Amino acid sequence: MRKSILAIGAIMMMAACTQTSKNPFLEQWDTPYGVPPFDKIQLSDYIPAIKAGIEEQNKELDAIINNSEAPTFENTVAAYELSGQTLDKVSAVLFNLDETEGSDEMTKVVEEATALITEHEDNISMNKDFFNRVKAVFDGDKSKLTREQLMVLKKLYQSFTRNGVDLDDASQARLKEINQKLAAASQKFGTNLLAENNAFKDKFGIPVSSYASEMTSCEDRGRREEMFKAYSSRGNNGNEYDNKALCLEILNLRAEKANMLGFDTFAAYELDNKMAHDPATVDAFLDKIIGPSVAKAKQEVYDMQQIMDEDIKAGKVETGAKIQPWDWFYYAEKVRQRKYALDEEQTKPYFTMENVRNGIFAAAHKVYGINVEPAPEVPVYNPAAEAFKVTDSDGSLLGIFMTDYFPRSTKRGGAWMTNFREQYVDAQGNDVRPIIINVGNLTAPTDSTPAMFTIDEVETAFHEFGHALHGLLTKCHYASVSGTNVARDFVETFSQFNENWAFQPEILALYAKNYKTGEVIPDSLVAKINNSHKFNQGFMTSELCAASILDMKWHELGKDELSKLREGDQGKNVADFEAKVCKDMGLIGEIIPRYRTTYFNHIFNSGYSAGYYGYLWAEVLDKDAFEYFQQQGLYNPEIDMKFRRTFLEKGGSEEPMVLYESFRGAQPDPGALLRARGLE
Repeated sequence: MRKSILAIGAIMMMAACTQTSKNPFLEQWDTPYGVPPFDKIQLSDYIPAIKAGIEEQNKELDAIINNSEAPTFENTVAAYELSGQTLDKVSAVLFNLDETEGSDEMTKVVEEATALITEHEDNISMNKDFFNRVKAVFDGDKSKLTREQLMVLKKLYQSFTRNGVDLDDASQARLKEINQKLAAASQKFGTNLLAENNAFKDKFGIPVSSYASEMTSCEDRGRREEMFKAYSSRGNNGNEYDNKALCLEILNLRAEKANMLGFDTFAAYELDNKMAHDPATVDAFLDKIIGPSVAKAKQEVYDMQQIMDEDIKAGKVETGAKIQPWDWFYYAEKVRQRKYALDEEQTKPYFTMENVRNGIFAAAHKVYGINVEPAPEVPVYNPAAEAFKVTDSDGSLLGIFMTDYFPRSTKRGGAWMTNFREQYVDAQGNDVRPIIINVGNLTAPTDSTPAMFTIDEVETAFHEFGHALHGLLTKCHYASVSGTNVARDFVETFSQFNENWAFQPEILALYAKNYKTGEVIPDSLVAKINNSHKFNQGFMTSELCAASILDMKWHELGKDELSKLREGDQGKNVADFEAKVCKDMGLIGEIIPRYRTTYFNHIFNSGYSAGYYGYLWAEVLDKDAFEYFQQQGLYNPEIDMKFRRTFLEKGGSEEPMVLYESFRGAQPDPGALLRARGLE
């Protein structure tokens, strides 16, 4: 379903605003809680507002640079933190709606906006006069700065040193060119993938988000094979949406950028300011996981083959058939039903969207004491989205939260959390609370049934609300370190931690009720869900770890190696490289990486380049922390509040491991991940 304001925007394109008073981005918003007035925004408003926002921030920067007083944290760093608010406002709306309300017209606006913003950001990060003031603060007496201020200063200083401030003019010009090309190519990758996802839906009648569910229930092996091959070849079909050459172009530009900034590879550049710090550490970490995962997966193949052999004897499958990648979901479900007597058709009636969302809110109340209530007065960008008001136990506002769970042709695949507004303290000392949204592509309602989630989808919904909690509960002073503005390999800790509550019996009793009878999910079914929780973890961990390794290996390539891959048949070169990586890691033929190169949106369009390992890295922290919860009592108010105060309120205002050791009293145990997944 296409957003109504886009239809209005398309109609009004010819009547572009010429007076700033009519551009909603250039006015104060009198909406409830300062939520964007979506119904007043036209496509023609974005570019004028972006240009005005850039001009506004340039003036603010000039004032900082030309300040005659000696550089201090307040007159330089804090002043910069409060600059660019108009640009932030319009960018948040534009890029968020591009991901949920995409259209050809929107794509054109985003392409122009991306070029403008990329150039503006480069001009800031390469501004030597501004950098000299920041450097003076960085090199000066910092004894009176708070830990949060030190982290803000460090982050700003690195934004210069990692983005070319020390390069000569010619090199800066080339780096700006690279950044423009990267921004455009990444945008193109996402646009191509959306088209490929929609083509998949047109062919099979289901959205990409329903692929796993359909593969689980589809008895027609030929159709499963056809779906698998179409799903796994997205962006690799030799059509106008083919991503192979685009991937190599992006990788080549990234490698050149890394070399210019003093790093051998883009992986080394990306990891330099992350928890893991260097590629060797990540490679060793993943190597310890892939082995046990594949070993477990081989046992899972054996179990599935036994059931396939029965189908062969019964004449349901051709003689001599062996488990193939397109058989995995189907036969894994057969094994689960046999081993655990768990059929998701039994669980789905308890997991309607409304029930699950109520459970997410109930868990947050039980653990952190917060309250969530509908906010129908808050404007939303699409009728499918819903708004909620989130308050603390004392009634104070924590933020506004929106959900947009169901797929539509204008929305990119996957699930994510994002902000329409970050939390920060403004110049008048007011605590500006965040506006946060969870977006998904979960099972939608039909004409005859409500939206009923699978077990995986329940976990996805809890996962994304974990990110939302990180954003909603933050109590920082500066936007650059508030909420989820933390190291990429730390940020997934809290989303994955929140998954742990999804199937706790005490939480299920609050929300898992049969939509027809109102019956609370029976203990016997709860036991089956939790007993099967480690089921199929060989497959799930292998495909996740394989994607993480593939990401690293692509970004560990140097320019010479990438140049060779760009010669001759690029499609074959991409396929051969991917096949070699999978062979070298020992991945079995029945499994492919969770994301193959040409549809790996996380690393080519979503900021996880040389960072997809972060899910597993953060899971070590998440599972180790949850073991601590279990030892102390799951609903121990003291521990619950300690977790909230130490992590969720702190955002990026302290080094991640300092926070973790402060909470846990020790470094995380790497074995926690293997124990949680049953891979010891």
